[in-house]
Amino acid sequence: MLISKKLTSPTIGLVVLCFFIPFLANSHVPLMDGFVVLSIENIQALMLLSFAVYSYYYMRPLDCTEGKKQFWLWAVFWWILLFGRSISWGRDFFPDVPHIYFRILSIFFIAPVVLMLFSKKLREEIALKFKTISFPIFSFLLAVIGLIISDAVEHSRLIAPLFLHDLAYKDLIEEMYEFPVIWGLFEVSYLLMKQDKKIVKQAILVPQEAESDELSDYKNAH
Repeated sequence: MLISKKLTSPTIGLVVLCFFIPFLANSHVPLMDGFVVLSIENIQALMLLSFAVYSYYYMRPLDCTEGKKQFWLWAVFWWILLFGRSISWGRDFFPDVPHIYFRILSIFFIAPVVLMLFSKKLREEIALKFKTISFPIFSFLLAVIGLIISDAVEHSRLIAPLFLHDLAYKDLIEEMYEFPVIWGLFEVSYLLMKQDKKIVKQAILVPQEAESDELSDYKNAH
């Protein structure tokens, strides 16, 4: 696997933000009876949904070659799955509906991601990307670190007191550390999309250049 050490401005900004998040509790930021946390959750859900839409229209997987088509459809379904999970499969909007319906809905969110792994072309494309794509390590680390801290705060793990200074702010701190996770994953996806887009363009340009050379040779001969 090739490693890209490119460090983007948003990544640097979020790393800096991560150091200040724990002090939201010390600053006594108003929680407004949960409204602030709810608003953050809604923003995150919109981000995940917009990343699914953006990925689809940027890569247009149905127009890609076999392998790439399956991979980028799979990536879009991943964003949809994360969106579904962020809204508790819809339970956040309809809390009075019996939970069984949301469990059924969760299957529809999860199934495409799992079932597509049975595609040989998808598995081959994943393996190919591990060998040829330059992987943005800092964006990935941002997502991993955000996930570790968010999980630690949510489940009161050993390192939680480093980031949670007041239990009343538990939900807020947890949600704030999910922003680096979401953005880190998007940066990884976006940088992979850019690399794939370049490969697709090169594949299109090579036949066109060959055709142009043939036409030029024909004109010179006549």
